[in-house]
Amino acid sequence: MEDQNTNANEHLDTPNTNEVAPSNDSTETNSEDFKNRIDLKPLQDSVSQIKAEIAKIIVGQNEMIELLIISILTNGHSLIEGVPGVAKTVTAKLLARTMDVDFSRIQFTPDLMPSDILGTSIFNVKTSEFEYKKGPIFSNIVLIDEINRAPAKTQAALFEVMAERQITMDGTRYDMAPPFLVFATQNPIEQEGTYRLPEAQLDRFLFKIEVDYPSLENEVQILMDNHNRQDVLDFDSINSVISATAIKNYQNLIKQIVVEDNLLNYIASIVHNTRTNANLYLGASPRASIAILNASKANAAINGRDFVTPDDIKRCTKAVLKHRLVLTPEREMEAFTVDKVVDQILETIEIPR
Repeated sequence: MEDQNTNANEHLDTPNTNEVAPSNDSTETNSEDFKNRIDLKPLQDSVSQIKAEIAKIIVGQNEMIELLIISILTNGHSLIEGVPGVAKTVTAKLLARTMDVDFSRIQFTPDLMPSDILGTSIFNVKTSEFEYKKGPIFSNIVLIDEINRAPAKTQAALFEVMAERQITMDGTRYDMAPPFLVFATQNPIEQEGTYRLPEAQLDRFLFKIEVDYPSLENEVQILMDNHNRQDVLDFDSINSVISATAIKNYQNLIKQIVVEDNLLNYIASIVHNTRTNANLYLGASPRASIAILNASKANAAINGRDFVTPDDIKRCTKAVLKHRLVLTPEREMEAFTVDKVVDQILETIEIPR
């Protein structure tokens, strides 16, 4: 990312100002328009503080942490997939602790009912009326552990709240307090007692973040840290470094990041290619296009730029698309992967200059 910043800053001829970035009118925008119009330093400082707090316990996993931060800045949900023991749940909990917001954790099981998530109406004998008792979904950061262990009926209970950030119960609408974000984990290996997530639900996740094993060096450091703290995870050592108000302000700031028209065409071409690609049975929806756009803006912002580059788009595209695309049966039999298809698409489409 440092190389991107260096290349981009070579075009800066004038000092930074605090003006709000205007919208693009055409591709005729010249290099004068690429001066920093937005003060991104507070946002960058907050991101650095969040990473520093998480690093007190988590070793490595920088890609997962950064993508989760991007999802927060873009107000998007994230699906975290990895084998047991790679710190998926711990990282999500630590990230929530760095923010001064409410947090709840829901363990999904095969016998979980929608009312266990959303809440239920209970008859009050004293008032002779039904009262709505809110479920654990009413929080700011909701961690759903092993989301693929609940059946379709329970998964469907998340559709409205994830897409519209509201719940309708007994004809009454309940809005979720901002920020409202769902971080869900799942194990890609274990299949017994699990259910495939509906495509409509997968599409509601901004990212699918795949977590791999740590490197040898990182694993040695994990062992040393675990030995030094005597196998105790001290969550109380994690400080809250960002408020709900600040998160909302940063989310609004991200919307002001400049995107040229040719980059919008680039995003649209990538997503359109997934719908006509011979390797894919199911392509991406316009929601994916918007997700790539918003994620690219956040990636630019945390790297100190108030404008999006093609590298921002390429960096975020795979995490946005990999859970939205479905291979054809023939390709699945050939052990082809969605990642390979996305790589081919990115190599085929001409990068805007």
